[in-house]
Amino acid sequence: MPEIDPPLSPRGRKRDPDRDIAILEATIDLLAEVGYDGLSTAKVADRALAGKGTMYRRWPTKTDLVLDAVAHMKAQQIDLEALPDTGSLRGDLLALFQPSDSAQLDRTSRAMAGVVSMISQMPGLAETGDYSIFAPWIAANTILMERAAKRGEIPAAADIALAAQIIPSMAAYRALILRVAIEKDLLVRLVDQIVLPALHESTAHPSRR
Repeated sequence: MPEIDPPLSPRGRKRDPDRDIAILEATIDLLAEVGYDGLSTAKVADRALAGKGTMYRRWPTKTDLVLDAVAHMKAQQIDLEALPDTGSLRGDLLALFQPSDSAQLDRTSRAMAGVVSMISQMPGLAETGDYSIFAPWIAANTILMERAAKRGEIPAAADIALAAQIIPSMAAYRALILRVAIEKDLLVRLVDQIVLPALHESTAHPSRR
């Protein structure tokens, strides 16, 4: 049965960023352990030792909480202000997508499976969910590829918008469906055989109807 949220309080204490992080981490842990259906805001509050009133003021529904937790998880994995700068696009891409350790991969993949379950139950959230899951990685790829275009390493007309989605899409498929990480050998093959050739051989064009 869907969780029923209590009315919001117009008043509350000043937010503590450290407490927010603890709550989001607890959300990820529970999402990995019990899935979206088994998760509740009350359970997260108990795990994070947080007041339920505070939780409901900050996140009116568990969907809001899960989406924030996923965004937090992705923000930990990538910093758009400190991307690799090896001097080549190939080096940058290989440095960016380092395979995760097995424990972290298992936690992440289970959490993301919970997000997929949430989105499947509420299709209207697909756009928001996709942003939380994929956008940081696509944004990082886009920055690296645009940097490469500026230095003349790839054509200025390369279809960066499309190429930027290739590795994140493969990583998501392997994590969510196969439950395995992208090994270094596969990463090298993706970069050398698919991403770089696509950038050199394709040109961006408006969508055609």
